[in-house]
Amino acid sequence: MKQIAITLVALLLAEPVFSAAPTKLPPQEKFHLFLLIGQSNMAGRGAIEEQDNAPHPRVLMLNKSGEWMTAVDPLHFDKPGAGTGLGKTFAIEIAAANPDIVVGLIPCAVGGSPIDSWRPGEFYPATKSHPWDDAIRRAKLAMKSGVLKGILWHQGESDSKDTLATTYEPKLHDLISRLRKELDAPKVPFLVGQLGQFSDQPWDNARKQVDQAHRNLPSRIPHTAFVSSEGLRHKGDKVHFDTASYREFGKRYAQAFLRLTQVK
Repeated sequence: MKQIAITLVALLLAEPVFSAAPTKLPPQEKFHLFLLIGQSNMAGRGAIEEQDNAPHPRVLMLNKSGEWMTAVDPLHFDKPGAGTGLGKTFAIEIAAANPDIVVGLIPCAVGGSPIDSWRPGEFYPATKSHPWDDAIRRAKLAMKSGVLKGILWHQGESDSKDTLATTYEPKLHDLISRLRKELDAPKVPFLVGQLGQFSDQPWDNARKQVDQAHRNLPSRIPHTAFVSSEGLRHKGDKVHFDTASYREFGKRYAQAFLRLTQVK
């Protein structure tokens, strides 16, 4: 009996291990890519619910290893607390509006990152990463398979300080210019989401300055849009949106993108 058990174990160990088949991608022109960057409210910190793990046949994500897979939350991997965000809902809405495409998400947000960390060569100690360099590398990898159609940005909480807010607007404009140049996409739409407006967390002057920089964007930089956070709720920490609000925010980003890109 002992010999039989040993033989069975040996057979199991000898069984070849097959890796999952690679995700089948559409033709490049039908694979519409969106870069998701910023800090934790782009990464998402919402509680993951059943629907957040439900796959959509035409929504993919570039995982941490640089491989395409079905998009499920959490999309991001910046910190252990990553959860449901706005990206997947955004992609589902875009896919619904364009039945003949597949949407590919490129998650690159970094929780807590100030805008100064989104520069070439900058190291962000909190996540031991290089936000700009990593995003550009992943975006270029993704663009071998598809076409970059938009950049979604949600960031500004870390710059809502008296010492940083006054210079936020020119830094944001510079960021957009660098992204478009580096990715060879001079007219790629850039969408910025508004910071959370929570009744139990009044805005100080610094946050108002950052908000104004976001609001000003469409009138100062071509092919950009501002996405309101009015009415959205936080999850109890006065910083991060709750799960339902992330989904609603994703819909608003999608509506803003569609308005910005519709043929007139």
